[in-house]
Amino acid sequence: MKPEECILYSGAAGGAEAAFGEAAERCGIEEVNFTFEEHNDARQRGIRVLTHRELEHGDVSLAYVSKLMNRRYKDTPLFKKVLQSIWHQVNSGQEIYVVGRILDDETVKGGTGWGAEFAKLCNKPLYVFDQEKSGWFHWAGEGWEPDPAPTITHPQFTGTGTRFLEDNGRGAIEDLFARSFQ
Repeated sequence: MKPEECILYSGAAGGAEAAFGEAAERCGIEEVNFTFEEHNDARQRGIRVLTHRELEHGDVSLAYVSKLMNRRYKDTPLFKKVLQSIWHQVNSGQEIYVVGRILDDETVKGGTGWGAEFAKLCNKPLYVFDQEKSGWFHWAGEGWEPDPAPTITHPQFTGTGTRFLEDNGRGAIEDLFARSFQ
């Protein structure tokens, strides 16, 4: 696959999303960073400000997400917009890459977890780099399986994750792009 034929879908936030964008830019990969008015964006390249109507397309019940994720989320306008923009990221990509932490209940920590769960519901290939375990895992339909060296195989892919990116997470993103676009 040629980098110039690919598009990274992300969210422009600091941490993992910014690192995915930086890696994509170095490889010559187009970026589409879904955001919304008043969002604190760490990336400006490929910014796609979602309209109110577009955000509504990604609307999801916080009660549903809370039940699906086995936790409670604050019902704030900002958090709702974050979930809606994550919906656009996952909906646009054919393959989903996340940096964060897999919890004991097999969900991913934080708001990023909604993106992972949505990818599962859409039956999209899903890979998570667990910073705590310092390794990649892929969703195998019934649970997570170690995947020591995933490669990006679809031209339209999503890269998202925690704002609290650690050195091993940054290295995992760099290695992913190096393996995929040598």
